[in-house]
Amino acid sequence: MTTSINPPSRLLMGPGPINADPRVLRAMSAQLVGQYDPAMTGYMNETMALYRQVFRTANEATLIVDGTSRAGIEAALVSLIEPGDVVLVPIFGRFGHLLREIAERCGAEVQVREREWGTVFTPAEIEEAIIQTRPKLLAIVHGDTSTTLAQPLDEIGEICARHGVLLYTDATASLGGNTFETDAWGIDVVTAGLQKCLGGPSGSAPITLSPRAVEIITARKSIEAGIRAEGDPVIAQPIRSNYFDLAQILDYWGPKRLNHHTEATSALYGARECAVILVEEGIPAAVERHRLHGTAMVHGLRALGLTLFGDQSVKMTNVVGVEIPAGIDGDGARAAMLGDYGIEIGTSFGPLHGRVWRIGTMGYNARRDTVLLTLAALEQVLRRGGVAVTGGSGVGAALDFYAGEATAA
Repeated sequence: MTTSINPPSRLLMGPGPINADPRVLRAMSAQLVGQYDPAMTGYMNETMALYRQVFRTANEATLIVDGTSRAGIEAALVSLIEPGDVVLVPIFGRFGHLLREIAERCGAEVQVREREWGTVFTPAEIEEAIIQTRPKLLAIVHGDTSTTLAQPLDEIGEICARHGVLLYTDATASLGGNTFETDAWGIDVVTAGLQKCLGGPSGSAPITLSPRAVEIITARKSIEAGIRAEGDPVIAQPIRSNYFDLAQILDYWGPKRLNHHTEATSALYGARECAVILVEEGIPAAVERHRLHGTAMVHGLRALGLTLFGDQSVKMTNVVGVEIPAGIDGDGARAAMLGDYGIEIGTSFGPLHGRVWRIGTMGYNARRDTVLLTLAALEQVLRRGGVAVTGGSGVGAALDFYAGEATAA
């Protein structure tokens, strides 16, 4: 007998996904309407306006790609890259390797620069790589959850503009919880996902495109047969994906309402509500909330005797990496957190697998109660694993930090 879905109760305190805001889940349960119903096209227009505020941009071409955050990445790269284009990818964690993989599949000549995981690039290093490789596009991750670090971008846009290079950034893990300035930093294309600081479920990929990027994409426009009107462009070498063809997707979201695909209505409702919640809170206030609770988590973890991973001067606000203590079964401890306390924390990838836990405080879960619960549970797991921990030290340190912040405020 098949029964309804009834997921177990979990507190998701890993690197994402996180528990969706209840408001988002309620929005997603609303009834469907037709994709060209005035109500629906109105919601689409509202969503575009809301995400301009989230991305901190005036870009008209700000919309949602239907699919997970990787769908947004693929849409951006396949629409910008023509076979043979030189693409520079600075890699400082797992998701830089993903950008390289996708760019290679687009037929790019990919040039790579790598840093040790736990560090980031200096602007001078990136400029030197641009001078050496002369790319059409620089593709770089902002916050890479595999290392918990954020690559500073405030000088990179100016460098790219000076050398005539397009700048694409994957902000999946950082947008909404870390300072991010699309226009002020001169970024041409940004993609994200909902399942981290934006407080929603995976399945929608917000994207914003500068006028320069739109011009490049529009020059590659080729309208598919069956929806083509007289005078519509058709080219011999179109964008190599139909579904992720941003030239056609822009016409779907724009006044033409090109019948490119059927919008994922429930997902759009959720993406719109994520942005509504953030805009109501205020983007600076949301960033400060992530800083506050992320720092409280850091104080608690240090008090438990754990060693933080990576260059803390560029740590993301919303996730922290800690070295797994000697003698502790990292996966066993994670299983105990989940099985005994219903709390999920993360491991990492590649050279950090089995060496680092990643603990997140993001989106709806960037709250005082979730920080304290996680620290209390982790203390017990560490003690049962044989680690000498002073009782209440993690929670106490977090509470002391909160008290200090309240006094300062």
